[in-house]
Amino acid sequence: MTDTLVFCSGPDPFDAWRDALAPLLGDDVRIEDADAVTDPDAVRFALVWMPPEGFFARFPNLELVINLGAGVDRLVARSDLPNVPITRLSDPEMGKMMAGFALFAVLRHAREIPHFEAAQARKEWAYRHPRAANEITVAVLGLGELGAMAATEVARQGFDTHGWATRPRELPGVTVHCGDDALPDLLGRADIVVCMLPLTPATAERLDTAAFAAMKRGAAFINLSRGEVVDEAALVDALRNEHLSGATLDVFTHEPLAPDHPLWTLPGVLITPHLASVALPKSAAPQIARNIRAVQRGEDLVNEVSRMRGY
Repeated sequence: MTDTLVFCSGPDPFDAWRDALAPLLGDDVRIEDADAVTDPDAVRFALVWMPPEGFFARFPNLELVINLGAGVDRLVARSDLPNVPITRLSDPEMGKMMAGFALFAVLRHAREIPHFEAAQARKEWAYRHPRAANEITVAVLGLGELGAMAATEVARQGFDTHGWATRPRELPGVTVHCGDDALPDLLGRADIVVCMLPLTPATAERLDTAAFAAMKRGAAFINLSRGEVVDEAALVDALRNEHLSGATLDVFTHEPLAPDHPLWTLPGVLITPHLASVALPKSAAPQIARNIRAVQRGEDLVNEVSRMRGY
């Protein structure tokens, strides 16, 4: 019987992923969209991004779940997730995309672009002299695969770059701080704070009222990881009272962001629809195919997820 890989992702095009994977998997793995599965019993592999509740129950012989992205917090928290291995994507192109977006967001605040956008709306020529990059302190919270690439790219541009992580590590141009005790001081010295923390039980609403109060007055905040890491009400308060000068936000507790959410209209805030980094079929397909072959051959998986750690 031919094995089947089922694909389920609202924002991703099935045809592009099928065309990238088919030459690597050959004739012994059928690739089918979730709405067009011909034989549910033949499905051994699932390539998914936020599938609907009850999705996995349709496939009793599932042996591998491949998350269509680097973040797996929503997947591992599901009550209907079967007891099979889970892998995530670790695609260099995703890392480059995230690093580029992080640098864009840092530069937006370092060069005070919100000030000029507001001046343009008033038709006002409002010059502000630029600061040198080495005079601006950037703190990147979370130095996993994507966070480390983001911090390294920011440091490469000459910013005084610091990182906060659970364990020590060496990154070129980045001063790394570890542990809860180090966070308040780091927040207090940073001009720009970049959140790259994964969502785990330990990081849920980790950036709360106390964390925003610890930040330097006039600092800017960037969130490119998960909305649930931030207490959004506390963030709104910090922006409204001008403790923070602005924010660049790509992720939110509830997505899409509700039309009546106050973040839409706060000065200095840029909202983007969770696109800082996305999986690209051509670059990600080889590692997906490798893990499918590993299951078929009884070999070790790459980028397997720990359910206990949540990543």
